[in-house]
Amino acid sequence: MSSSQKNPYMRLSDPSLWGVILGNVVSIYLAMSQGWPLAQIMWIYWGQSVIIGVMNVIRMLSLKNFTTKGMSQNGSPVPETMKAKAGIAGFFAIHYGFFHLGYAFFLWQEQPLDALTMNEALLMMLGLSAFVGSHSFSFMHNFGTDFKQSKPNLGTLMAYPYLRIIPMHLAIIFGSQIESLGLIIFMGLKTFADAGTHMVEHYLFQKPDRDTPRMKD
Repeated sequence: MSSSQKNPYMRLSDPSLWGVILGNVVSIYLAMSQGWPLAQIMWIYWGQSVIIGVMNVIRMLSLKNFTTKGMSQNGSPVPETMKAKAGIAGFFAIHYGFFHLGYAFFLWQEQPLDALTMNEALLMMLGLSAFVGSHSFSFMHNFGTDFKQSKPNLGTLMAYPYLRIIPMHLAIIFGSQIESLGLIIFMGLKTFADAGTHMVEHYLFQKPDRDTPRMKD
């Protein structure tokens, strides 16, 4: 079997990859055509990041086989049970949620949502809807192949969404510099980062391991 057959997510023919790119293209078009400032664009990316977190919770809860190797709670190893899996997914949801509340507070100072016109709000919802559609399609398209030959570590799985939002971190930290370089450059780099992390993420999700999947009652 060729390398491209083993690793389909490293191919440009992956439709879920183009879905992620399309979601970004919609945002780029809206931002450029409407002349939006960085903070307004960041609200759409903030929404995308929330969607990524929601999809990760769904992914974790849908797992039948997984490992908790290296994870502990109150000094004891976390058991590989459905109850423990639900608890870990809940912890991630709370932690990720508070993380994004902090981002929302920052963005509100720069661009209050109640200051938007109805037309601006509708167009931003359109941009966000493109990401909802692309990430939902990606999840459904990859559902049957992600982790089919492996037992993912829940602790590692919790970290993936944070890696996906690194571009947003950089935008907030270096916002003024990004503005001077041109938003189109930043949004292009962000699209490239989204595409790259998508390919690597699903390559790792598909990568087989030597463990025989087992699940405790």
